[in-house]
Amino acid sequence: MNEPVSPWLEDTGDLVPRPHLPGDRDVDVVILGAGYTGLWTALELQQRSPGIRIGIVEANYAGFGGSGRNGAWCVAGVGITLAELTRRFGEETARYVTNVMQDTVDEVGRACSEHVPRAGFHKGGVLRLARGAHEVPLVREALELRRRLGVATGCELLTADEVRNRVVVAGVQAAMADAHCATIHPGYLVRGLAQRVEERGAVLWEGTRATGISPGGAGRRPELHTDRGDVRADVVVVAGEAYLSQLPQFHRHVLPIYSLAVMTAPLTPSQLQRVGWQDRECLSSQRMSVDYLSRTADGRILFGGRGAPYRLGSRITPGQDRHGPTHGSLRRQFAQWFPQLGDVDFTHTWGGPVGMPRDWIPTFSYRADTGLAAAFGYTGQGVAASNLAGRVLADLITGKGAAWSRLPFVGHHPRRWEPEPARWIAVRALQRAVGRLDDRARSTGKAPTGRSLTERLIRH
Repeated sequence: MNEPVSPWLEDTGDLVPRPHLPGDRDVDVVILGAGYTGLWTALELQQRSPGIRIGIVEANYAGFGGSGRNGAWCVAGVGITLAELTRRFGEETARYVTNVMQDTVDEVGRACSEHVPRAGFHKGGVLRLARGAHEVPLVREALELRRRLGVATGCELLTADEVRNRVVVAGVQAAMADAHCATIHPGYLVRGLAQRVEERGAVLWEGTRATGISPGGAGRRPELHTDRGDVRADVVVVAGEAYLSQLPQFHRHVLPIYSLAVMTAPLTPSQLQRVGWQDRECLSSQRMSVDYLSRTADGRILFGGRGAPYRLGSRITPGQDRHGPTHGSLRRQFAQWFPQLGDVDFTHTWGGPVGMPRDWIPTFSYRADTGLAAAFGYTGQGVAASNLAGRVLADLITGKGAAWSRLPFVGHHPRRWEPEPARWIAVRALQRAVGRLDDRARSTGKAPTGRSLTERLIRH
């Protein structure tokens, strides 16, 4: 039995290893990565081309990466903020992307209902909280931008009392409520998708590590090379997210930044009464260093955030899943948010890397001349975005991708991260600087100006 790397996968009780690749194979499409992106792509291809021969190669087991470890948010976002999307691509494109992502949240709900009802899709929305007066202008500006673009349907500004009627969080001054967000059970979703695509004929090879990719061309088909053999196909789909940084050809395409989380035991009826939160909205504040909260159907609270240090050379190791200082900070932040829950027990700590592109823009691409397709770079917001990626890649591969040409991610060529050690020096310096900006805002009651070097460098 494989070891679970999160409470979500522990819940499934379904981690029996699948066979590894038994030598060289030939298929129509081979997919690198058995997470959401790879599995949604496989399912969408099967729906468009029944009988298609699909092989999926996974280094560990289905759901081992971010798909089985995330914060349960299914949000209408793609890593880059609406403000930055507008600045780079204009209002029309920002409006289009927002509408597409809002529809994608509902598409995930529809797909869960059809294919993986146990995933527990629940559309409770998200509350973007202003915890302190210095965060109120940021909430107001976000809502005003949505109104200006005409994408504010389902969004409203809440007073402190209105927030308190939904969930009791200390220090809240206001919030933007956004209906376009849901929660899912990550483990049941990813394991259920794997089972679904297998039922439709896909073969999933676990315990098989990719070592390289050979593009096609001049009558030659592309190949995925692994430590257990080569898979030749008409199309190779690259869907490894943060773990692509471990593959030489993609080493500088994404930066593996660790996101960590803690989870409580199921709250007692008395504890639930103290916190409210009946609609199970996702929660976040305006901190630059990121926090994210969700409440499970059985009453557990997840509190997640960034903070674990980036490692030289984009290293990814099992030991990085747990970082004592960061997990301790998350528990302290939990106590600051919910002082009324001082008697709650924490049962799980875990984490994993998210794939951060240098320009904050995801990539959805397919080149018919080489037979290579790829989708990656969600910066931790991949639950909904991966579903969109799967539909886009399936359409591109089957020659129906023109409808998606307005998305700035389609055909995007990501900017490469700097070589080491410059990458490590810069990223660690920025991680520390962001923490200082959050501390200064909290202590002074003044929001960051947006003009500091740190803010300009990480603007997204």
